[in-house]
Amino acid sequence: MNDKVLELKDVSKAYPGVVALDHVSLDLKRGEVLALMGENGAGKSTLIKVIAGAIAPDSGVVCIRGKEYRQMTPQISHSLGIKVIYQEFNLFPSLSIAENIFMGSFPGNGITVDYRAMEESAGELFEKMNVRADPKTKVRDLSVAYMQLVEIAKALSKNVKILIMDEPTAPLTASEVDILLELVRNLKKQGVSIIYISHRLNEVFQIADRVVVLRDGHMISERDIQEVDRSTLVHDMVGRNVTETFPEHSRHPGEVVLRVENLSGNGIQGVSFDLRKGEILGLAGLVGSGRTELVRMIYGADPHSGGEICVEQKRLEIRKPKDAIDHGITLAPEDRKRQGVILGLPVFENISLPIIRTLSRLGVVDRRAERNVVDRQTERLRVKMPDARQLVKNLSGGNQQKIVLAKLLASDSRILILDEPTRGIDVGAKQEIYRIMNELCDGGMSIIMISSEMEEVIGMSDRILVMHEGKMAGMLDRKDFSQEKILSMAANI
Repeated sequence: MNDKVLELKDVSKAYPGVVALDHVSLDLKRGEVLALMGENGAGKSTLIKVIAGAIAPDSGVVCIRGKEYRQMTPQISHSLGIKVIYQEFNLFPSLSIAENIFMGSFPGNGITVDYRAMEESAGELFEKMNVRADPKTKVRDLSVAYMQLVEIAKALSKNVKILIMDEPTAPLTASEVDILLELVRNLKKQGVSIIYISHRLNEVFQIADRVVVLRDGHMISERDIQEVDRSTLVHDMVGRNVTETFPEHSRHPGEVVLRVENLSGNGIQGVSFDLRKGEILGLAGLVGSGRTELVRMIYGADPHSGGEICVEQKRLEIRKPKDAIDHGITLAPEDRKRQGVILGLPVFENISLPIIRTLSRLGVVDRRAERNVVDRQTERLRVKMPDARQLVKNLSGGNQQKIVLAKLLASDSRILILDEPTRGIDVGAKQEIYRIMNELCDGGMSIIMISSEMEEVIGMSDRILVMHEGKMAGMLDRKDFSQEKILSMAANI
């Protein structure tokens, strides 16, 4: 396996105030899995956009199978068999799964589309992926996890030679991750070359042949995977020693602050549980189990058809998010781009917008008070940006997620719902968020956390509510936590 299918030679790219890539060189061989690692803001996204032709480098060249391209374009990249599965999806919500998969290459006679053949082909793709999905389903009706699987199916439907996967397993649960990793292994056997970006180190050690680490736009290291251990890899990424273990805590949850009784609707059937002061309650379950649907009803984002929601023994009529927010309930959604931030606004406006009334007098915003709030939260979460005037759309995915959290932490919330709070966030930032979550609970806040990472939900939760097909499969106390028990309950085995 000595034939290089891709080379980057001395590639640089700078933006105002930020050097995204600084003379980076690397190569990718046929049938190889190259892991690309680094903290959020390290330059990974910029690098893959250069390869895909989405952006032009300031200097350097991209070389595909021996031919140099000083300015790659999306059309050239596509014709060369390069396919990118971005962390943020490129789907048409109003179209079906099948239409999204075969967009641009619909089967038919050139005048009409053979929808039956298209849907059958999509079904065969999902069958190979060991995924159950109706090809006729509109993408807008899918969960984030299923959107990710549609993106993967799109890539597999094309004659892909170089596949770049940016955090492909971030929204997936353990069983879906196993399916994806097996797909990667099969593609590798077929000679497909893969650049794999992930913050989940266990995945990297399972499938990668080599690993390249970027930090602040510089290439820090390039090693065969057999020659590196986890601690060395983490040190290369963050430039310091960071433990991967979950921070110790000695929480003693107090009285019940939230009680949900027989809640139904939105695919949920009669779920009941309580949340205590100073507690982290984990929500576990497979994709489609109803975790997100449950918290969206509690938050008022979706209506419920039955049941009660009580805060501090007071029954609430939550019809919309404002009702929940007025009673101290806030939600960090799993889809940050569409629901968590306003991409076209700067950082400071995203953070201050929910509390703008408290920062204003007679309709005039106190800019000093606003700046103090924004500075406190961005420093607390170590957001990487030139300054708070930076547009959120220009931040890395992980830093966008930090802005979502900063916005909620700036609000006067007592019950914080976090739906995949560390999705797409590097190991160093995860530790900061875990620490902040513990600090918030120590201060009396209560947290409901949905996570598809089994280690995370076990490591951070005081209790775990397990969901299965819209129903509550059970509640586990900390002393009963085990991956096998959670998975068996989630699969109803």
